[in-house]
Amino acid sequence: MDQVTQQNAALVEEMSAAASSLKGQAQDLVGVVSVFQLGAGAAPAQRALQLI
Repeated sequence: MDQVTQQNAALVEEMSAAASSLKGQAQDLVGVVSVFQLGAGAAPAQRALQLI
């Protein structure tokens, strides 16, 4: 049981790091594509960053 708990804790830590990395990549992507103008109805890049 203790080994399973340790494995679960390691997986949680790994998933947390992966999620943090993905969030950073998504923020970078928003910055890269924010140079494109999509029209009056499009959400500004800052709004998109708040959604992440």
